[in-house]
Amino acid sequence: MRRTTNLTIKTMILGGLMCLPALNATAQDLTITNARIIMTPGNIIENGSIIVEDGRISSVSSGNPRRTVGQVIDAEGLTAMAGFIDDHKHIRENPDFEAQMLSLLEAGYTTVLNGSGTAEVNNRLSNLIASGEVLGPNLIPSVSISLRQTPEEARAAIRAMAAAGIYHTGEIALTPEPGPSQAELTVLSAILDEAEEVGVQVNVHAVSTPATVAAAEIGVTRFVHLPNKDWTGYDAAEVLAEKGAIVSGLIAFGAPTLERESAYPAEYQYPRDNMPRFRNGEAWPEAIAGANRDTQGRATGTEGGYTIINARRIWDADPSHRTISYSTDQNFADLSVLEHELKSFSIVFSMTDIHQIMGPNSARYINMEDEIGTLEPGKRADIILQAGDPTENIYGMLTNMVTILGGEVVVDKR
Repeated sequence: MRRTTNLTIKTMILGGLMCLPALNATAQDLTITNARIIMTPGNIIENGSIIVEDGRISSVSSGNPRRTVGQVIDAEGLTAMAGFIDDHKHIRENPDFEAQMLSLLEAGYTTVLNGSGTAEVNNRLSNLIASGEVLGPNLIPSVSISLRQTPEEARAAIRAMAAAGIYHTGEIALTPEPGPSQAELTVLSAILDEAEEVGVQVNVHAVSTPATVAAAEIGVTRFVHLPNKDWTGYDAAEVLAEKGAIVSGLIAFGAPTLERESAYPAEYQYPRDNMPRFRNGEAWPEAIAGANRDTQGRATGTEGGYTIINARRIWDADPSHRTISYSTDQNFADLSVLEHELKSFSIVFSMTDIHQIMGPNSARYINMEDEIGTLEPGKRADIILQAGDPTENIYGMLTNMVTILGGEVVVDKR
């Protein structure tokens, strides 16, 4: 049973490219009044109203609404913005699944792309949410695909995942240093070719500039990590922009963190000893996965610096600024993870930039920019209400009070 006093969302996963669960014909109607509204990045209504009908936004206007429908929320003092989208997070089947899904909703996430796993398990987890059995964000399944097979075997794997109703690969890992082998690129090319035939999106883990550029040049447009092995130069960034590629953040990969509180069990807690920790709670920088090391084999911790500068370099290569999206790849307390990522973003991006990255760009990464990512008429009513001011600084984005999913209030902490 869902742990909420509101109506349940009764949805089902539709087959087809990057589809969210379908809105039920009885989806909740809703009216939000007296809200500051971040309609699109940089387009802010200081006091306005949102009307939701059948789970979709039917109007956004300044001042009082001309009419009200369904439940009325007086959002005085709150800011409405599109629900957060996480383009890469590993959601696993474990006893903490329900608690993790609730944690995501409470932090403000309404859509998550599951980053890896099998078709059977990931479909089952997504269906637990779509059926209303578990309260959680829209969870998009993926399937892990290995490059350690023949091109024909890889093609068969892509066809099998599409037949199972899954239209995203998990992160396909390329060798970052010195770069991918020709054998890897041959199999990846076969995957891309077959994926185009059956409507599957290919998501690649490259993490170095040579690997990222090599993948882009054979047609990859979705990258899970920013390069964290080296500096991405102007020419390389231009290649990514020209190919229409999007790199899904993880900007805080390698950035140390301190003493985070967690709602999860003890194994997720950071030691409270005022020492820098990696994302897994172990000592930074030695615990960084695949750590960059000096000539004496010592971890350098340069990953955090590379990702921040490379994000800005890739962002600036595209005049429309559509090359960077948002993801976390972390499973600690979601509000703490959100803060950790936003701190790194805020070093080189404005608040309007961050709203673009976490809204339209993240929706575009999963090919859902027509459905989610902004508060515009016709879009799905995935809305969050923040107590702080998300237009002022990142801390306003850590104050979620209400989460609305497809027109249904699923979290209300007012």
